[in-house]
Amino acid sequence: MPTHKILWSLVAVIATAMAFSSLIDDAGRKHSDEAFTNALVTFAVSRTLNGIISVAQGTELALEPGGVGVVLTLGQVLDPINDLVERFSTVMLVATSSIGLQSVLLRMSAWWGMTLVLTLASGLVLLALWWPRLGATRIAIRILLIALFLRFAVPTLVIVTTLVFDQFLAEDQVAATAALETTRDQIEEINEQANVPEIEDQSFIDQLNSAFDRSLESVNLSQQLDNLSERVSNSAEQIIDLIVIFILQTILLPLGFLWIVIRLLKSVGERVTRI
Repeated sequence: MPTHKILWSLVAVIATAMAFSSLIDDAGRKHSDEAFTNALVTFAVSRTLNGIISVAQGTELALEPGGVGVVLTLGQVLDPINDLVERFSTVMLVATSSIGLQSVLLRMSAWWGMTLVLTLASGLVLLALWWPRLGATRIAIRILLIALFLRFAVPTLVIVTTLVFDQFLAEDQVAATAALETTRDQIEEINEQANVPEIEDQSFIDQLNSAFDRSLESVNLSQQLDNLSERVSNSAEQIIDLIVIFILQTILLPLGFLWIVIRLLKSVGERVTRI
């Protein structure tokens, strides 16, 4: 009994069973939902950070280091990452949309019509293999390969991409996102301190107390600005890391996987001609 008959028969039967069991579909949907939630959280951080920086652009900070008055805008401190954050928001929008598109393709591949096409293709292969008079073995196997690609390529892509992400990228992504959240909160805190309204018609004692409080706040604000300046420098690196991570996860890895699968199917299709 030819080995190729047994092999292709097993492929047809197992593929049909997997299509009806929905095991791969359920795993793909689970990983896709997790990836979408993860990207959405990072996208929300990028948008709020962008909004806070935009608000802070016109915020003036009055400092008195060494008794000398200095007025600067918070936007000057944030200028190194201002444009980068806007581009990061755009990248995250594209990444989130890409994962959303994968979810749509997952539903399409799990549609009962796709399972029916795969079942018919498997039946045709079994018929062609075990009834040689039909004379359509090569065509039947090629149809089966196309049906396998349409039915399982997307869920397998999502699963493989998620495994690579969890293994190599997840820890860096979580750490970078948390750092950006801290930067966002610090900017918001400084912005709120700088916009505290002054109380008019104070007594002389109250004015002295207010001046003393402002002096303490100025020292504290100066220290916060120094910390923020250092954090902004680190945030630029973290933003670039996140851009690389999400481009890999949502664009480069899926395209690379599809390229490998197509090359593999093409190679198998060429071998089929020798049957």
